[in-house]
Amino acid sequence: MSNNERTYIMVKPDGVQRGLVGAIIARFEQKGYYLRALKLITPTRELLEEHYKDLNDRPFFQALITYMLSGPVVGMVWEGKGVVATGRLLLGATNPLQSNPGTIRGDFCIITGRNICHGSDSVVNAEKEISLWFGKELAEWTHHSHNWIYE
Repeated sequence: MSNNERTYIMVKPDGVQRGLVGAIIARFEQKGYYLRALKLITPTRELLEEHYKDLNDRPFFQALITYMLSGPVVGMVWEGKGVVATGRLLLGATNPLQSNPGTIRGDFCIITGRNICHGSDSVVNAEKEISLWFGKELAEWTHHSHNWIYE
């Protein structure tokens, strides 16, 4: 497939606990993106510290790690044209109060510290995050609607 940009989307513990995984998956599927990997993960401190290492000098870092250790997360890899930028639009602004209605955060949360999901912020970071969380465990398949989504 020529539109093979990929992104890492993670439903955080609050989204898992609130039963929002299916609703989040539905938004990406309805848009036309392809699910390449999905797993329920109980992350280790080491994995989370590596994932969030760019934030390790921020005052909220330890609280973030503690929160992310509070329950399982659902990691996903999505693929398709412009999936990184569009995925972030589907998620909404990091601060849910600044997220538009119709976005995941705009519809399902209020507080930044409980903003339900993570989405890669660039293609380069997406590939790093996918490698960190999934290695090479990605499913390759052709979606039956491919020709109805892409020219």
